[in-house]
Amino acid sequence: MSSVHRISLDAMGGDNGYPVVVEAAINALQTHQDISLILVGDTEKLTAELKKQNAENTSRLSIHHASQTVSMDEKPALALRGKKDSSMRVAINLVKSGDADAVVSAGNTGALMATARFVLRMLPGIDRPALCTAIPNSKTHTHMLDLGANIDSSGEHLYQFALMGSELIKAIDGIDAPRIGLLNVGEEDMKGNDQVQEANNLIKQGSFNYHGFVEGNDIFNGKVDLIVCDGFVGNVALKTSEGLAKMLSTELKAEYTRNIFRKISALISMPVLKAFMKRFDPRRYNGASLLGLQGIVVKSHGNVDALGYAMAIGIARKEVKAQLHLKIKSRLEEIAKQ
Repeated sequence: MSSVHRISLDAMGGDNGYPVVVEAAINALQTHQDISLILVGDTEKLTAELKKQNAENTSRLSIHHASQTVSMDEKPALALRGKKDSSMRVAINLVKSGDADAVVSAGNTGALMATARFVLRMLPGIDRPALCTAIPNSKTHTHMLDLGANIDSSGEHLYQFALMGSELIKAIDGIDAPRIGLLNVGEEDMKGNDQVQEANNLIKQGSFNYHGFVEGNDIFNGKVDLIVCDGFVGNVALKTSEGLAKMLSTELKAEYTRNIFRKISALISMPVLKAFMKRFDPRRYNGASLLGLQGIVVKSHGNVDALGYAMAIGIARKEVKAQLHLKIKSRLEEIAKQ
């Protein structure tokens, strides 16, 4: 593998479009000297934006033309069949052809999953792709999956999620035996629906550092390294935590600016406030890995700024360096032999 990691960017996807992607690409190239980026989208618009941001001659940055765009509300099946030259499809095709090592998109989640699954195919032994990301906790962070790729998962699917998430943490965080918890409505063995009970039995039988059932509050206390759940539940939990972080930020600012005395106290405590805001800034945890594919795909939040998108590029870089999809494939082959 080349020492320079090539990442294609769906430059036309997301709520904020190509200006944010271009800015994020420039920032990521300055941060990471071992990557090259391919902006996929309308050549004329991207060229003009690079010029606007004084980056038309930026090294390790190129443009690959795509004539179509997948809208954020477009049905996945229509995007898959009718948008074969979309920036999303072309960016994924570059991974399939070997011209890129990973792809990052802030576009339509359903369309991204359907297109990536069609183009790259699933790893043997995995039925469905799953979205996994890190969520800040009281110590460092907790990885969680699935976050919305699957809204109705069987016990077998949850077992597969546990396997993929475990391999991700081993490769990215360097934890040899990640602590795994299965999200449930209680820690007692008799609680939970049929899918959770089936998954509990399957994970117990696997070669995992399994801590059993965990509850919602365990997402943030650092009890486990990986929380496994259905995509419906995971997406609600993620959006709730993001909404809480935003509310706390807004309310803190409101309280500290209510009068002159509070403004003075805000100045005194500013270093603490800045550290707190940085620590729990959702943008710094932007980028969910779409696991289970024969290639590396990272989903950025649709309504993200350049800082958040650059973080998603950084996640793709880490996964390319670790060859994550090959590590998951190797683990699946070991299990199949057993």
